Amino acid sequence: MNRVFSVWLLSLACGVAQAGPQINVGAVYDYLEAKNSTYLKRVFNSGDATAFVKVNVLEIVYDADGTTREVPVETSADGASRDGVMASPARLIVPAQGMQGTRLLFLGERERERYFRVRFVPVVPEKEDEFLVGSEEREDYKKTLSAGINVMTGFGTIFFVRPKNARFDTTISETASRYELLNNGNTVIVVDEFKSCSLTKENDCGATTKHHVLAGKSFAFEKEEGRQYRFNLVEGEQKKVLTVASQ
Repeated sequence: MNRVFSVWLLSLACGVAQAGPQINVGAVYDYLEAKNSTYLKRVFNSGDATAFVKVNVLEIVYDADGTTREVPVETSADGASRDGVMASPARLIVPAQGMQGTRLLFLGERERERYFRVRFVPVVPEKEDEFLVGSEEREDYKKTLSAGINVMTGFGTIFFVRPKNARFDTTISETASRYELLNNGNTVIVVDEFKSCSLTKENDCGATTKHHVLAGKSFAFEKEEGRQYRFNLVEGEQKKVLTVASQ
């Protein structure tokens, strides 16, 4: 599960970054709540050159055996309608030290939760890219980038689209040696900032982790003697801070 919902880094060139665009897309995981149909995603450019960014969307589909596939968002034969997420605009021109936004718009059925990978890929603009950049400006940009060694790195994020009738129902099962959260609802819950710390040794803590628990799935851990577990249980817009001690 964690492998499925990890960050995809797309290396587009090799070398040491000295000049050029440096984009940042903020949060890796985004959620479209049941009451909303659009989500604003901001792209920041901390570099010293304009960033031309393509936004690509694929749907993550779970097969019966639990494996996943990434497939194109379905579009009608005449191109007039879609069933899934589209980015508008799908091409961003982000100035140096600036920001631009794209709206992730969901179209189609929301009877069940759906998952999408949204990739933000910086590119050198070409005529067919439809960035509305003139030939002279495009060539000047290429010369600027070629003047130094640079790396343009794209980022992949995961976009969760909750069903229109999103329902949260989380139960806890606990014994002296084991703790388990079961998601009985119909949409993802998040175990955020999960950390295990010693009850007796200061600063003796494990790594802080984040876990997505899909509908019908569970998150569990074995308790170790002398340790305490802290995390946030996030159910949509509600957050509960929980602490579990070994017995």
